[in-house]
Amino acid sequence: MTSHSPITSEVDLDAEGRHAGYLRLPHSVHRSAYGFIPIPIVSIRNGDGPRVVLMAGNHGDEYEGQIALAMLASTLEAADVRGQVIILPAANTPAVRAGTRTSPIDGGNLNRSFPGDPSGPPTSVIAHYLESVIFEGIDYLLDLHSGGTSLLYLPTALVRVEDDEHANAVRRALVAALGIPYALTFRSVDGPYATSAAARRGGIAITVELGGGAQVDRLHLHLIEAGLRRYLRHVGACPHIDTKPAASAPRFLQVDDDAQYVYARSAGVFEPVADLGDTVDAGQLAARIHRPEQPWLPAEPVCFEHRGFIVCRRALARTEIGDCLFQIAHD
Repeated sequence: MTSHSPITSEVDLDAEGRHAGYLRLPHSVHRSAYGFIPIPIVSIRNGDGPRVVLMAGNHGDEYEGQIALAMLASTLEAADVRGQVIILPAANTPAVRAGTRTSPIDGGNLNRSFPGDPSGPPTSVIAHYLESVIFEGIDYLLDLHSGGTSLLYLPTALVRVEDDEHANAVRRALVAALGIPYALTFRSVDGPYATSAAARRGGIAITVELGGGAQVDRLHLHLIEAGLRRYLRHVGACPHIDTKPAASAPRFLQVDDDAQYVYARSAGVFEPVADLGDTVDAGQLAARIHRPEQPWLPAEPVCFEHRGFIVCRRALARTEIGDCLFQIAHD
């Protein structure tokens, strides 16, 4: 993949020490003919060691990761690091500024845009730069998410599994170091995601989902703040950083197919009958969709199709046909 990109960096990624600035994405608009989109980046480099990329703001309405990485970026010093730690707390800056999942400039979903295109719209240009430059020589990627505006998640790590059992064991150990209570496993597939991009460049990538509903959960924020320190120590990037032990071992879950997603089949107001952390049976009532505009019609029941454990549910009440209401998994 060519690394040619219109993005330029104020930060020399090869320089030793702690450096902060912006990735500059040229953006010409009515109010600013020769302007740029400023994407904040912090690079902390100190000798030999792993190259670790910590990213949040992949979706702009997911906040715990943005805060945790901003706090880490303001406190981590070069003396703490062995190798290189690159911190991107607002990867899709236009979406972060707007507080939206996708970019208000081009409607782009960064986590569906890799490997990107240096000649494409802004979101695609960002994806291309991340994969071809930031992820070059990467050893580890941690991509921090939440359920955003529309969903609520239990604190869950998303972990790829493959036929290589050694690689699977490495990922399980990373999840345990993070101290995230749940881990949702899925078969290794190539795709348009940041984790796929990092894997194509040889890195070991994990996504973390924390809460959602367009708010900041204090407990989830504290969870990932402590988890980041354990993660950096575990991978050898910060071998002497102070850490606290994880509260418990993660519970590993998996999703087999689309049948473990529950979707709305009518528009209206979503009333959940089950909640996060519940274990449910096939045929059990999941929700009711009410139609206040047609009060003479009864609420439409929605049932679970499989037995499982609820890891995610819709946060918004107003619902359209095709909206995801629940995601369930099993051990």
